[in-house]
Amino acid sequence: MGSNSPPTAQEVYYLPLNDAGHPDVPGGYIYLPAPTDPAYIIRFAIEGTSSICREGSLWVNIPKKGENFNRHAFHEFKLHPDFNQTLNVDVPIYFAGAFAFYTTYTPLPDFSSAEAAPPKPTKTETFYIDVEPRLTVNGAVLPIDSLSIFSVISKLMGEYPKDWERHLRGIGQREYDMVHFTPLMQRGSSNSPYSMYDQLTFDPACFPNGENDVATMITSMEKNHGLLGLTDVVWNHTANNSKWLEAHPEAGYNIETAPWLEAALELDNALLQYGTDLAKYGLPTELKSADDLQQVMDGMKPHCLDLVNIWEYYVVKVSRDAQAAVDAWMSGLTKADSQVEGANGWSLARKVEFLRENALIGRDEFAGRFHRNVDPNVAAALLTSVFGHGDINLQQTALDAVTAWLNALNVPYYKEYDADVAVIKQQVQDRVRYLRLDDDGPRLGPINKEHAFIESYFTRLPLNETTKKHDPKALFLVNNGWVWAADAMRDNAGSSSRTYLRRQVIVWGDCAKLRYGKSPEDNPYLWDFMTRYTRLMAKYFAGFRIDNCHSTPLHVAEYLLDQARNVRPDLAVFAELFTGDEKMDYVFVKRLGLSALIREAMQAWSTQEVSRLVHMHSGRPIGSFEIDTISSTKNTKPSAATTGINVSLAAVNGSLAETTEIVHNIRESPVHALFMDCTHDNEAPAQKRDARDTLPNAALVNMCACATGSVMGYDEIYPKLIDLVSEPRLYQSSFSDHEVKIGAGRGGIGRIKKLLNQIHTFMGRHGYDETFIHHEGEYITVHRMHPKTRKGYFTVAHSAFPGYGEGHGTLTPVHLNGTKAKLVGSWKLDVDVSESAKRAVSDDQSFLRGLPSSVSHLSGVILENKADKAVITMPSHFPPGSIAIFETWIPGAEHSEGLDQYVTSGASQAFAECSLIDLNFMLYRSEPEERDASGGKDGVYAIPGHGSLVYAGLQGWWSCLRDVVRYNKLGHPICNHLREGTWAMDYIVGRLERMSKRKEYTSLSKPAAWLQSRFDAIRNIPSFLRPRYFALVVQAAYDAAWARGMELLSDDVHYGQGFVQSLAMVSVQMTGYMPSASLVPLESVPSMAAGLPHFTSSWARCWGRDIFISLRGLYLATGRYSDAHSHIMAFASVLKHGMIPNLLSDGKLPRYNSRDSIWFFMQCIQDYTKMVPSGLDILKEKVNRRFLPYDDTYFEFDDPRAYSKESTIEEIIQETLQRHATGLSFREANAGPNLDMQMKDEGFNIEIHVDWKTGIIFGGNQSNCGTWMDKMGESDRAGSRGVPGTPRDGAPVEITGLLASTLTWVAELYERGLYQFEGVTTEDGDSITFKAWASRLQDNFERCYYVPQDPSQDSSYDVNSAIVNRRCIYKDLYRSGKEYEDYQLRPNFPIAMTVAPQLFTPEKALGALEMADKYLRGPTGMATLDPSDLNYRPYYINSEDSTDFATSKGRNYHQGPEWIWPTGFFLRALLKFDLMRKSTKAERTEAFQQITRRLEGCKIAIRESPWAGLAELTQRNGEFCGDS
Repeated sequence: MGSNSPPTAQEVYYLPLNDAGHPDVPGGYIYLPAPTDPAYIIRFAIEGTSSICREGSLWVNIPKKGENFNRHAFHEFKLHPDFNQTLNVDVPIYFAGAFAFYTTYTPLPDFSSAEAAPPKPTKTETFYIDVEPRLTVNGAVLPIDSLSIFSVISKLMGEYPKDWERHLRGIGQREYDMVHFTPLMQRGSSNSPYSMYDQLTFDPACFPNGENDVATMITSMEKNHGLLGLTDVVWNHTANNSKWLEAHPEAGYNIETAPWLEAALELDNALLQYGTDLAKYGLPTELKSADDLQQVMDGMKPHCLDLVNIWEYYVVKVSRDAQAAVDAWMSGLTKADSQVEGANGWSLARKVEFLRENALIGRDEFAGRFHRNVDPNVAAALLTSVFGHGDINLQQTALDAVTAWLNALNVPYYKEYDADVAVIKQQVQDRVRYLRLDDDGPRLGPINKEHAFIESYFTRLPLNETTKKHDPKALFLVNNGWVWAADAMRDNAGSSSRTYLRRQVIVWGDCAKLRYGKSPEDNPYLWDFMTRYTRLMAKYFAGFRIDNCHSTPLHVAEYLLDQARNVRPDLAVFAELFTGDEKMDYVFVKRLGLSALIREAMQAWSTQEVSRLVHMHSGRPIGSFEIDTISSTKNTKPSAATTGINVSLAAVNGSLAETTEIVHNIRESPVHALFMDCTHDNEAPAQKRDARDTLPNAALVNMCACATGSVMGYDEIYPKLIDLVSEPRLYQSSFSDHEVKIGAGRGGIGRIKKLLNQIHTFMGRHGYDETFIHHEGEYITVHRMHPKTRKGYFTVAHSAFPGYGEGHGTLTPVHLNGTKAKLVGSWKLDVDVSESAKRAVSDDQSFLRGLPSSVSHLSGVILENKADKAVITMPSHFPPGSIAIFETWIPGAEHSEGLDQYVTSGASQAFAECSLIDLNFMLYRSEPEERDASGGKDGVYAIPGHGSLVYAGLQGWWSCLRDVVRYNKLGHPICNHLREGTWAMDYIVGRLERMSKRKEYTSLSKPAAWLQSRFDAIRNIPSFLRPRYFALVVQAAYDAAWARGMELLSDDVHYGQGFVQSLAMVSVQMTGYMPSASLVPLESVPSMAAGLPHFTSSWARCWGRDIFISLRGLYLATGRYSDAHSHIMAFASVLKHGMIPNLLSDGKLPRYNSRDSIWFFMQCIQDYTKMVPSGLDILKEKVNRRFLPYDDTYFEFDDPRAYSKESTIEEIIQETLQRHATGLSFREANAGPNLDMQMKDEGFNIEIHVDWKTGIIFGGNQSNCGTWMDKMGESDRAGSRGVPGTPRDGAPVEITGLLASTLTWVAELYERGLYQFEGVTTEDGDSITFKAWASRLQDNFERCYYVPQDPSQDSSYDVNSAIVNRRCIYKDLYRSGKEYEDYQLRPNFPIAMTVAPQLFTPEKALGALEMADKYLRGPTGMATLDPSDLNYRPYYINSEDSTDFATSKGRNYHQGPEWIWPTGFFLRALLKFDLMRKSTKAERTEAFQQITRRLEGCKIAIRESPWAGLAELTQRNGEFCGDS
């Protein structure tokens, strides 16, 4: 028996990859939540047509269930091209960490008609996915953003367990949930926690029982106090007295492992000696003024720098290398070579440059003295060229010459030295000033042995039994430090850096810098030692804080974190990262999987800056948009409407059981923060601000939607920053010794901090991630709420900075619209900052104590919960250092089903009965259409500050909202408009309700009712939430309408790619009822618009040519067979002169002036018979004729003769062919200005005839334009009125191709007995079969149209060599009125190729297509004229009325602008002929990929266009055309 349980909900995070294999995620940073049970999935979505699918693979190092993570172990997922679907690779996430992926593929070769070498396989860059760790304490999950972290200087905690347990209990009572410990290991001689003597031994002063104490402590923290442990890891350096360094000096940068540091060591020794000898030189040894400092600096050059001759590290030793060159020259073994031929005529500069490029050894190195040297043999070759072979009589001359060369060679190196010396002097001066004179410096006093002139950059290992085994050079190790504004990716002690020589390092003299090299093989002991240290830390601690992460080599940090995560997979990793570059921050964050970066509130210098920092770390704004989508089941394909998602039926790497999927689009994510109210590096509020700011600063930090933290002494209000190196006293806190209860009290803010931590952790755990911050004077308010329940907390903080006194001004009453509130409490902080109080604290020699302080309740807060809002008025006495906290909720958001669920549910059912015609009105309708449908009353909606939407329907709204939602643009004008009122809702519902009353649109009543009910549910919510919920409703309706469209279109569309679906929906855009336009007179019939918005109503809507160019794609390919049928029958009914009208005008006033429309019509009938089931039946169907068959008489549509006769479609085809066979000659009915005010009189004369020698149809004249390139000159100023831009008389190539296609088709039908006519009669009375006519075209086509590559072949073709502009093409025209126009390269010949490939020799066709691809194809459209043509004018501006004959009034419409529709025929032709030469499956796949590559611009355009379609044309290279 089957189970009745509902399907499992599967969470999916959707990660689309673009054509280059890059993640298509806003901001590019992929941050995913902690692993879940069952595991959620990350879904890599790759279009099956993507370039990376060509011999492609996706490589992912996300481990499978049960696997250990190995950074270098990538799982391969083969990417097989699929031209119908999007490929999905579903990868479950079982572990936290930083994971990587990339793709490999073989690039698509450039298209060529000739054989070309295949490209080599390639690899994309590596991208990263960071997965948040899953932290738990006592079974409760703690998201990173919920953490409240407490930082301690471990050595000041006392002895474990008696002192530590007491403090840990106090920390836990205050509702912190993680403790950050500075390093707990044995310290070096400086006693700094960050200068570790032994990384594998815990500090015995704190932990007498070593590791056992730590294990006991961690267990007690979690079980008894609800605390997780977090420790610093220090990977950059070790204490300068670390014993293990003596045995392994190779772990550091010494003169043996880093010889480029020798000069820096020489200088360091000299500076230290100079400081010792100051008195000897009569210089001051105690610097009391800038003058004293200047004296010392003036003496530095003669008594220090000049003594060490650092310049020798830069230059070539001239005497040595000059003599070596001459010796080599005199040996006679060196010969001049071709490189130095004629060198005796060279200038000195050229000789020097030759030596620099060819002879200089060690040019880019910086090693020992005179390490740069010149290859004597190369220098000797130059001497040989200048002086001949070695000659004893020229020896001195040669020596003088090469000496001059080398002296000149050294000039830039001396300049380099001088520049470095200038930096050295400035750096030393600045540093000594800071150490001795600056008010904010340590003011070290006299220069002596204890306080040297300058810090040493080197650790000098002692000479003992261990160290004497090493080379003496190995005993000098460079110390670690930091460099201001340094490149985080550069090793400051590496061979390419001179920062140590230039004295640019702010050095830590107690720490030797560690040298890892590129891999463990470069320094095995160090890598193994630090790995053991790292794994030991991961064994006990839930989190790491990477000390000086920005100067930790990335590959080292990656390796060590991998080791740590193998011990503890859910390791939280925090870092201090001072790269100075947000992009570089992302590099570290992504590659290391950093959980958060440490940010410091005490960096703020004003209330305004505090507000900015709080805003930065407060999550999303209130009312942010929802971007997740929910699909019903895994085997149902979600639409591409809003997200571009088109999920395949099964994942590439296997299928799962049927599940309900919750699909999350990956949000744009900033780097997550650990926002500290204070750190052990910050001055305390009592120092930097006003001590009272301790409370509001803490409250504001804890309201942020990120991990937050504090430091021991902050809650207690310690008076100043603790010196973590030299401070001997231990911590004291009243909160460690007594029960901590929320409320007022003495001894600091710990009781209120408990409440703040409770609120912060609660909001973080439950997803309160929307916040609004307001700054007003000294006040900051923060409102943070849940995005769905709309419950929240509101905090008012009165900051306290120096000079605020008792405050200036009060806070304007706060109005929380649509919100109810409850006061949690209000308090103020008072601190005794008197000198006596400070002295009492500082005089305590045993313990660190806080300033006397008290937190007291504040009364007088007025809270009014009115019907529509809560109003909060702060009391007059609310001094700096005060806070008030409120709970808030929004009654309107407490819908029984949940407002989010309610407003998005039921849409599919509401739209289930809509037809495609209904969807035309529901989704689209441009301004003219809307006006026409409403009798001029209604138009599209106009948004103040934004402008009019392009459509009145949902697509208009969604086009506006799409990026607003995706990028959370809450400041967009549409959001402001929605906050101001509900007019948009009224508009959407109103137009549907009005239209649903019409008989054609009754099915719109249910969508109208659904929208009304959903909008009613959100009308009365607070206005700041209205944009979010409006977008949810519109998106749900839009998705449902789109999905309904997919159901009604063909399976190829329904289950096709997003681009195919978007193209197919254009058929819905273009087809609908229009009161002013129909396919037949006196009856409303849905019709196709020629273009939006200009060609949508009245006579301008239905164009025969446009309809039948488009009908195959919009109707036949989409399964809209009945629409195709109605349009074919309608135009068949108005056949006259053997032509269909270009302008239908309902059949009332058809205009017959296009020579090509009929042939596109014929092609569509042919396509209909081949693509529609039982399509041949149409040939026997009858239509009533608007005009009499074979009769050119014109009469009105209400004349009795109108529609009095009928013909079958077969007879319509025959009449067309017969009328052309005998020739056409007529003047347009109603010819004159009333018909066409631009055309000259002769332009109304239509002449068409067949040249029976070739079978080609000719027609037109120089005064009309009877093909699609139909722009008539209109400018009187330019004298172009009545002069067509492109008359294209003669025989246009596409008409010849369409004719051949039709003839071949009917001939085949005749032979199969499906067409009753064998042929036609010519004007001479001769009969010719269709087969013979087609054969005649076949025999003559290439002779008449082809222009060969080789001019010597011109005689075999009808070619006038003198006027050929480009070869290897097919002419656009044959025998036109202006012969040069025949030879123009235009995009019309691919039409002929597509419908009549038999006319073309494949090799010639491919060559011509290659020319079009190279010279005509733009990003979306095809240039209408060869750019090399003198008539090329690619910018169409119809409004221009200049004197320019070529462009005025847009006469260049088809003389260069890039039109979109020929692209389809070009690509079909390209595919057709490319496939002819392909034999293998791989080759054929490549042919299809050549096409999809050329569709990329169209994909982008249709995705980004507010019209959700493709523009008729663009300017050159795809530039926007405002007149299209």
